[in-house]
Amino acid sequence: MSNSAAIPDRPAVRLAHLSDVHICPANLDWRLADWFNKRLTGWFNLRWLGRGKSFHLAERVLSALAAELGQRPQVHVVFSGDATSLGFAEECERAAELLRVRGPHALPGIAVPGNHDYYTRGAARSGLFERYFAPWQTGERVGDAVYPFAQDVGPVWLIGVNSSTGNRWFWDAAGSVGQDQLARLAILLKRLDNRPRILVTHYPACLASGEPEKRYHGLRDLTDLVRVAREGGICLWLHGHRHTAYHLTCSRFAPFPLVCAGTATQEGRWSYGDYTITGRHFHAVRRVYSPADDCFVDHEIFDLDLVAGLPREEKVTSPKLL
Repeated sequence: MSNSAAIPDRPAVRLAHLSDVHICPANLDWRLADWFNKRLTGWFNLRWLGRGKSFHLAERVLSALAAELGQRPQVHVVFSGDATSLGFAEECERAAELLRVRGPHALPGIAVPGNHDYYTRGAARSGLFERYFAPWQTGERVGDAVYPFAQDVGPVWLIGVNSSTGNRWFWDAAGSVGQDQLARLAILLKRLDNRPRILVTHYPACLASGEPEKRYHGLRDLTDLVRVAREGGICLWLHGHRHTAYHLTCSRFAPFPLVCAGTATQEGRWSYGDYTITGRHFHAVRRVYSPADDCFVDHEIFDLDLVAGLPREEKVTSPKLL
């Protein structure tokens, strides 16, 4: 269906975009094999190199965020990965609990895994993330594969794509979508009606500067994903991975706007995106955590037009501080 066709008359939708919460409970089910894979270096980083201290208030911050979203009617959560620190089941379970994925006060949402959720090859194969975040992975699919999937959310389609892989070496934090998933994505996008399509992944197209990610930290098949997304009418890309929030209206890597959620729980950077979409207008408010008040407050705003099209001149817009 042509992207230029009229958009069905649907009400506005409100999205809460968060990422990289990196929950790490004290008691984890360590096994002998874990001391001979990436988890050993990850634990060392948490315990001795300061990463654990940066996230020491993660549960408190996430509880405050979930409470805020629970009071907001008809909000749809967009979680772009890294629920865990080391990819343990206990971390995934606790993150899902704090985010209210299930239960009497469950929030609706969409979720894709991050590289920390697939921290090892075993974690990637285990399906832990998919098990605990199953209520946020409902939608239209091609065949029986989990990814990609499309959620019908008011005036838009949210397209969840898994860009994470289980890597062997401790220094390798790169991801990929894979040719099989890309083929399914192309088919899925052709099936959808003409509402704006929003891509949700963990990995970004590029850095806040517009420059590419380093090879060991970025998306291996970025060019292929962008090609399929462009041909399939994607008009916005929401992601995480980088812990500082940013957005680009366009870049030399993608012909549509990119919005990074940053981290919701890292000290000094904690924030999330509060988005309202009406038709093809995207209004964003960046809300940051205030430790003194144990709540989130408005920090900056920006607006985007959700129009799929050809590459334009790279542009970084300056949000308005509040």
